[in-house]
Amino acid sequence: MIAEITDMLDEASRPPDAPTVAVLTGPGGMGKTATAVRCAYALRERFPDGVLFADLTGASAGTALSPSDVLARFLERLGVPQAAVPGDEARQRDLYRDCTADRRMIIVLDNALDDAQAIALLPASPECLVIVTSRHRPGRLVAEHAAHTITMRPLSTGDSVRLLRRLAERGRSETSDAAIQTVAEATGGVPLALCTTGASLAVREHLTWERAARQLSDQIHGAGQGDTAMYDGEDHASGSRANPVRLVQDVAYGELTAECAAFYRAIAVWAWPTVTVLCAAHCAEVSEDRARAMLEELARVHLLDEVGEERYRFHDMTRAHARGRAIEEDGHGRMAAAVRRTAVAHLRFAAEADFRVMPLRWRLGRAYQGFSLPDGRDPSDGKHALATLRRERENLAAVIQAAAHHGFDDLVWQLCEAMWGLHLLLGFHAQWIDTHLLGVEAARRSVEDLVGDRRAPGRMLTQLAFGYMGLGRGDDAAAALAQAAAADRDCGHHRGEATAIEALGLLHRKQWRYTEAQECFEEAQRILGRIPEGGDGREDVPRATAILEHHIGRTQALQREFTSAFARLNNALALFRQLTGGDPYNVGRVYMSLGEAHMEAGDLDLALVCLDEAIMAMETAGAGLQLADTTELRARCHRLSGRPDREAEELRAAVAHYEDNADRVGRDRVQARLTELGL
Repeated sequence: MIAEITDMLDEASRPPDAPTVAVLTGPGGMGKTATAVRCAYALRERFPDGVLFADLTGASAGTALSPSDVLARFLERLGVPQAAVPGDEARQRDLYRDCTADRRMIIVLDNALDDAQAIALLPASPECLVIVTSRHRPGRLVAEHAAHTITMRPLSTGDSVRLLRRLAERGRSETSDAAIQTVAEATGGVPLALCTTGASLAVREHLTWERAARQLSDQIHGAGQGDTAMYDGEDHASGSRANPVRLVQDVAYGELTAECAAFYRAIAVWAWPTVTVLCAAHCAEVSEDRARAMLEELARVHLLDEVGEERYRFHDMTRAHARGRAIEEDGHGRMAAAVRRTAVAHLRFAAEADFRVMPLRWRLGRAYQGFSLPDGRDPSDGKHALATLRRERENLAAVIQAAAHHGFDDLVWQLCEAMWGLHLLLGFHAQWIDTHLLGVEAARRSVEDLVGDRRAPGRMLTQLAFGYMGLGRGDDAAAALAQAAAADRDCGHHRGEATAIEALGLLHRKQWRYTEAQECFEEAQRILGRIPEGGDGREDVPRATAILEHHIGRTQALQREFTSAFARLNNALALFRQLTGGDPYNVGRVYMSLGEAHMEAGDLDLALVCLDEAIMAMETAGAGLQLADTTELRARCHRLSGRPDREAEELRAAVAHYEDNADRVGRDRVQARLTELGL
């Protein structure tokens, strides 16, 4: 295989203006992923700019990742900061092609659903190699991108025997070649079946070759009983209904203890992107220590793959087997209960992390009740909490989808609310919109059933609008905000209505409609004034007022109304400082706005004072990207003041901050200015 791909790279006739594309095709379990990874590793020295890998989870249309999700991940790996990754797929694709235009890389696109999913992820550079794996034969990749197709076939009986011996024979007594050959032939030469069988033999001393052969023979002779052909969505109508992977999985499953077998079924109730200890413990209703032990047990017998620290993934064929067993032995009611337990656990996890990220924000969900910040809290705690949310981002989205599928509306909208800090600070707009559309419908159904929180639809619509804004879908955002304001007005929720009107002001400001923006901010202030003492949302009025003062002041500064802008911004600063525990991030943002406004007004010394304060606030808040931005602003201030040495010093510091936060665009921009200075 490696030699075949090497020949493709060395072909004189290959297209000079396009990457080399190899597509490994074949049925599930044929070892396409392992082969692609092995080829990438063997050829890595020819591609000094590294390897990008993505599992596209294309076993079905329902599980396949969108190109936008993968592009966002690739752009971050290529050095684009999270804040600079566009939310729109077309712009992501353009930036991805810019970032790969001069690189020599290998891109592995594993488990593609179809040509379109892979084509969206092709790099620009003709010096790149793309390896695609798929169960389906490529069409457009061959016709339009000159892809080479390599079909993966079963191993020969001889190779199967050698692989089984290597996997299972260490420490075992001698056995007959006939027994090993019987096992090898029963697996049909399918690598997944061979590895599962070999792993079982390796870890289970009581399981002899003869017993394994007998069990497989029993499965083969009973293959006509029940559904073995359709377990992975493929029609095996070529004579025998016996599928070697299914037969081997049945044997491996039969060797599990009753507890581990129940655990195996429980964790397959939904197509989780990865199975974590948290997910597994609540799916199976066991302790985390017990879940940890059984995950390791399933990995040892090759029924799970370990893909990270305490993070596992099913091969899609194995998950289909486990889910089929769950339907047959547990029934849909117990499977739904497992989904609900898992959703509740993830809601608790997400709410706790979101509270640490943005502790002063107002919330509706009951999951937030009882949270408080400890005395002497580490200033970087919020940053660490955001990182934990980001690690679980895809699983959280899957939990929302699973809860929506089973009709757990109360959990769906609360999970969406708990992902606010994640999406606001990191983006991922396509996922944001997909999950929040489910959240809106769930909140509305809850209200219609007379059991839900009447404030929830407005909350979901406002959060959805911010996702639309991130994608530049202004009309959709405006429509969602109009519905949010109306829903909150109808149920008398002034705090929610004020937030919707504030968000509309931010949308207007993005569209340079400054007068309308300011009118919205001022209207939101008036709505806040209607909340009585002890009323719903009253405790959040001081912070909300401070935020609106900042919005108004910044909007006035953009219109060069400096006198009123400075008054508003300084008032916002005073209001934030009066909050219990302070709000260092927002204090820093106000100081940044003050620094920019003073620069535009020509008072460079006062601008520097404000930017110095912003630096300290951002360091306290752990806001790395904003720290880099502020340092760059300070360099600009020194340039305008005619202090090139100080400018260079600040530029070097900004480069370091951008590098620390993986912001290649910011780093390159500042480095270009240093080059202009001859440094």
